[in-house]
Amino acid sequence: MFSKRSIRRRFLIQLIIASAALVVLFSSFLYLFIKQSIYDEKQSELITKAQNISASKSISALQQTTSDQSSELTIDLITLEKNEASLEFFETTHQEATTLTLIYPFDFEHSTYLKVSRDITATKNLLQKILKSIFIINAFGFIVILLYAIAFSKMLIAPVSALTKRLANMNEHLLRPIRVDQLPEEFEPLGETLNRLMGRIQNFVKYQKELFIGTAHELKTPLAVIKLKNQVTLIKKRSAEEYIEALRVTNQSVDDMNKIVSDILNIGRQEGAQLEMPAEADIIQILKKWEGDFALLSHSENKNLKTHFEPESFTAVLQVTLLNQILQNFLQNAMKFTPPGKTILFQSHLEGTDIIVEVIDEGCGVDETVDLFAPFKRQGNKSGVGLGLFLAKSAAEGIGANITITNRTDGIDGTIARLVLPAKLYCLLP
Repeated sequence: MFSKRSIRRRFLIQLIIASAALVVLFSSFLYLFIKQSIYDEKQSELITKAQNISASKSISALQQTTSDQSSELTIDLITLEKNEASLEFFETTHQEATTLTLIYPFDFEHSTYLKVSRDITATKNLLQKILKSIFIINAFGFIVILLYAIAFSKMLIAPVSALTKRLANMNEHLLRPIRVDQLPEEFEPLGETLNRLMGRIQNFVKYQKELFIGTAHELKTPLAVIKLKNQVTLIKKRSAEEYIEALRVTNQSVDDMNKIVSDILNIGRQEGAQLEMPAEADIIQILKKWEGDFALLSHSENKNLKTHFEPESFTAVLQVTLLNQILQNFLQNAMKFTPPGKTILFQSHLEGTDIIVEVIDEGCGVDETVDLFAPFKRQGNKSGVGLGLFLAKSAAEGIGANITITNRTDGIDGTIARLVLPAKLYCLLP
């Protein structure tokens, strides 16, 4: 019915074994309790009878009790050696008849004792019927446990089956997020992780075509410039200065292509970094390292770099390489677009249980109506390939963070680059 690797099969077997063992133990204790209670009652009855006879010290009472056939008691007066004298019960069986016997002191001076016997064959038969009934109930209970275990195991794997069915009907062009609020609490981390993964797939499919078309376009333009310049140069002989100028334009076009190729290689390196094993790191210490790296650069460009980091420490498990790519892009863009004499604020603070990292500049701002994270999207009046924010967005998705680029709302021109690192851990996918 189930394969050996089926988690439902393993759970089913363990549940059946545990439930059956519990039923057997409970039934055993119940039978022993009933048996002991019945025997205690019979023994108490014999002791009470013997105490009454012994207290009266009357042989006539003994004879009267012995002659009473309706009492099902047999009482004899016996003599025992002193070292054999003791109060004890013993049970004997003869020709399918079982007798419970009590030896009780009657006259210590003459070493005489009462031997009180009672036929408990009916009681033994009753106990046998009880035992058989318990076996039958256990057999029926085992069948009920089996049916319950099958139904219960099916109910437990229902969320996984639903997720599997839903994912099986999806492809890279038709991805819908999973309603995490409809899942059992134990499956919420799995649902959130799958939603993150589907979001990354959607972004990959969305940007893949743009990346390929943009790369071809960006490389085609400098190649066309090189070819045109060479063709014009070869039409007739030129002066040395004109040849030098043609070579200079060609080298500039080659440099532009090298930048594009370098950023494309960074995309490949970033994909490799996402496969790195996450490690525990102090986010605040990483921020302070970048503060030191850009302090000299800002000073050399006559720009003010102010920092304010809270809390004193914040530990997270992530790929540090991806975090560094995000911070480097934020700070480089702030340095690029902030005019000399202006200020760049590099700060962090807690928001609930998450840590927020912000780089606030005084640049020209951005157009928030366009997709800033699409490949080859350029903003501002500075040159660039337009892959920086695309790489930063991909890195943020890799570490389970979120980044946004918005304009300042305090009346000063500039942008706010914001990174939100959630404190809630997700399932780490290889």
